Amino acid sequence: MQIGIIGAGQLGQMLGFAARELGHESIFIDPSDTPPAARAGKVVRAQYDDDAALAALAEAVDVVTYEFENVPVAALAAIPDHVPVYPPTRALEVAQDRLSEKTLFEALDIPVPPFRTVDTEADLAAACGELGFPCVLKTRRFGYDGKGQAVIRDAAGMAAAWSALGGQPLILEAWVPFDHEVSVIGARTAGGGTCTWPLTRNRHRDGILRTSLAPSDEGALNQAARAYIDRLLADLDYVGVLALELFVSGGSLLANEFAPRVHNSGHWTIEGSATSQFANHVRAITGAELGTADCRGYAGMVNLIGEIPDAARQWSDPRVFFHDYGKSPRPGRKLGHLTVVADTEAARDDLVARLAASAA
Repeated sequence: MQIGIIGAGQLGQMLGFAARELGHESIFIDPSDTPPAARAGKVVRAQYDDDAALAALAEAVDVVTYEFENVPVAALAAIPDHVPVYPPTRALEVAQDRLSEKTLFEALDIPVPPFRTVDTEADLAAACGELGFPCVLKTRRFGYDGKGQAVIRDAAGMAAAWSALGGQPLILEAWVPFDHEVSVIGARTAGGGTCTWPLTRNRHRDGILRTSLAPSDEGALNQAARAYIDRLLADLDYVGVLALELFVSGGSLLANEFAPRVHNSGHWTIEGSATSQFANHVRAITGAELGTADCRGYAGMVNLIGEIPDAARQWSDPRVFFHDYGKSPRPGRKLGHLTVVADTEAARDDLVARLAASAA
């Protein structure tokens, strides 16, 4: 099949590689000069909301998907009905607005931190009074990797947060004193078949994911996480891969957000699972049966941010796998990652710690 992919970054690259391995071809739309996915298929240089380019893409492919959640919904709506778009646009609409996202979580009985909508500075003062300090002010749209948010630690911090973010739809969330962060990634076909990978424990710094460990033994919380993502997949009539990010706090799970796409915290599945998240996304959107999500051992992932040090390229350990996205260095930019697959949890953790230190 011919697969149209909106976005040609590193996630598009890995989707394209997976599609090629499964016998499909990919065509990408991306405005960048040197997009990573050019290694995996043809890239049409155009804006994501270029109606003519999207119409041409729809005529050339059998199915359309996307690699990031800030794709303009109106642009997808312009794609002819005879070409399916997966994941469905409702999932994209919900994920693009934190208020819609939190409201859906509550409707599906998925616990979330307390929150309030904020449209004016007076709203912010009232919401801070209700939720207390510290709290987090976030834009409802277009926030990622720690962008579009401000921590308010006391009354004096309200004015600075409003100055930074005010004038657009906002949401205020109570501060969560979490133990650690986890994610659960699932896939669903149009026929309702599902697959869920084990819980992954994630560590962030400066709002950017740094390391992931899977499987993460969270006891009974594993079942709860699976139940939550199953509810999301079913309610959204989802097709493709979805990632749900959660806080572990006091022995309970609180949902943070979901991503209607393949996810950074699932990169370990390329080597660490019987079927990667990328392969199962391709399988789902092309109508194939999903592969198993069985782990091949204890897996981990280290993001390479800003630059790729020589040490990251020189590991000769057969348990370590290096992925270079082919992007130019820039502070805060994800340039590649290292994955680990070990026989024991202790060996995995030791390797990830040493890799993370070498990449710092």
